[in-house]
Amino acid sequence: MCGLLGLLTSGADAPDRVSAVGDAMACARHRGPDESGTWHDADVAFGFNRLAIIDIDHSHQPLQYADGRYTIVFNGEVYNYLELRAELAAQHGARFATDGDTEAVVAAYHHWGPDAVRRLRGMFAFLIWDSQERVLFGARDPFGIKPLFVASGPAGVAFASEKKSLLELAPTLGLEVPVAADIDPAALQHYLTLQYVPEPATLHRSVRRVESGTHVTVRPGGEVEHERYFTPVLTGDGPTGPALHARIAEALRGSVAAHMRADVTVGAFLSGGIDSTAIAVLAKEHNPDLITFTAGFERPGYSEVDVAAETAASIGVRHVVRTVAAEEMMDALPAIVWYLDDPVADPALVPLWFIAREAREHVKVVLSGEGADELFGGYTIYHEPVSLAAFERVPGALRRLLGRTSVRLPEGMRGKDLLRRGAIPLEERYYGNARIFRDDQLAGVLRRYDPRRSHTDITEGHYLASRHWDAVARMQHVDLFTWLRGDILVKADKMTMANSLELRVPFLDPEVFGVARRLPRAEKLGGGTTKYALRRALDGIVPPHVLHRRKLGFPVPIRHWLREEMYEWACEIVRDSQADHLVDLPAVRRMLDAHRAGPIDHSRRIWTLLVFLIWHGIFVEERIRPAIAAPVHPVRL
Repeated sequence: MCGLLGLLTSGADAPDRVSAVGDAMACARHRGPDESGTWHDADVAFGFNRLAIIDIDHSHQPLQYADGRYTIVFNGEVYNYLELRAELAAQHGARFATDGDTEAVVAAYHHWGPDAVRRLRGMFAFLIWDSQERVLFGARDPFGIKPLFVASGPAGVAFASEKKSLLELAPTLGLEVPVAADIDPAALQHYLTLQYVPEPATLHRSVRRVESGTHVTVRPGGEVEHERYFTPVLTGDGPTGPALHARIAEALRGSVAAHMRADVTVGAFLSGGIDSTAIAVLAKEHNPDLITFTAGFERPGYSEVDVAAETAASIGVRHVVRTVAAEEMMDALPAIVWYLDDPVADPALVPLWFIAREAREHVKVVLSGEGADELFGGYTIYHEPVSLAAFERVPGALRRLLGRTSVRLPEGMRGKDLLRRGAIPLEERYYGNARIFRDDQLAGVLRRYDPRRSHTDITEGHYLASRHWDAVARMQHVDLFTWLRGDILVKADKMTMANSLELRVPFLDPEVFGVARRLPRAEKLGGGTTKYALRRALDGIVPPHVLHRRKLGFPVPIRHWLREEMYEWACEIVRDSQADHLVDLPAVRRMLDAHRAGPIDHSRRIWTLLVFLIWHGIFVEERIRPAIAAPVHPVRL
């Protein structure tokens, strides 16, 4: 788990630019505090920060292979690297100078070409320079667990694990340093709708993301060519019943076993829900001394600390708790936004940052339960096609009338949103788990609101690809391409890597996905619950008090805090911001005051705006300068 940067120059002048690459890696030091290195030839300059997890004394990067023909920088973990090495040695006579997974990746590329990425079981973003063919090849894992940003300019093209590194490298690429004018207005509008910037965009027009499940190829002076090698297809054509449930348990057990491969201590995050509990129970089979970690708040109803502690005691693991106060949250938020690169307005990332910092004092790797909800049908909103089924039988004209009627109902009135959503087709109404500003609300806060833009710009292609699927599977498909990779995995990667901690996600595994993709609707939402098949599969594995409990994750009491402890702090952020040309700051202040007065809850919209204003203050105004400590993280053994 590391941070990489690769620059392919247009004029074969990489030796003159390698020092700039090294400098640009400095802001990503937290991703790999164990060692740093650069390498170059005439065309390419690589930079690398290493967090040593596997083959600690070797596998230094940038790493060369095949007598120097290939050079690789690799961020992530490939859990089947031992099997790959054995297969490559047996079939192709491959030889290895290290014992790690990095060399297995480059050897696989040498012998199998781009198709090698389909054989990798893990999370990854990597670049391989083939000095013989003079081609740079890069790839990102199927679900987008690990990030990979890209920027092009007259002097070349660069890829990096951190957008900040590319912003630092902008002059070297021949780009002007991005300023306020470089903000992508479409990306900002989508952010205010979704609470994250959807791939492949970032808020800077000059920087984009290589999408999940995609590999890229580029030659000196050429354009970057993108090719999707993985698309998640949810067929829903599988069996039901006990045999299926046993297969799920088997796949998950095998995935956790693979994810436990490491030369350092592995711990686990633990909330009060079934996903993280299952991971912890199965991880303990491989590490009897497993340590689990959870975060919470002192406010009643906003903490799973008690449930997590009960779970830890019942499965017999050492448990560490971190309680977060409002004052700590306000103090930490600028640094958190800096680590994020782009704003993500999910309040749960704040306690995640704190518990990751605590965990790093004890372990170097943690397992977590991300991905279970998207694969197994874990969100309550997936019941919506059932609850709104009656509207499907209403003639179109009448449905449109009901929609217009809902607009005239008072805000906050019970049934208003149900009526509004029932009048809208699935392809227009569902765009993921986070729905912050509706299109009709954006005009009141966004200076450059464009009514021609819509969330459907993001989801239309995904709905088209899944047009013959069950409605619930279509919603999952949208979430896999939007919510999962835009919010869930971004906060997981950024908040743990900010603390030089590797996070692994066993649910997002090819073997687990192979079972989950065939689940019929009844095995997702059966019995009026969520994740029905997963719950049946884990019966007897997770403790009874968790098995049928609704997951809360790390809930954050911002609704209350923005009326109380955080009100003055929020007012100050709005007052000091210089982003009024983008956001109507007086309107934000009115929204904040209306929230404080009640009864309407504006907290999620306010939080989304505050996170953007802080981001703007850091990356555009350069007025806010978070204190970023040097990454020194000794593990207490």
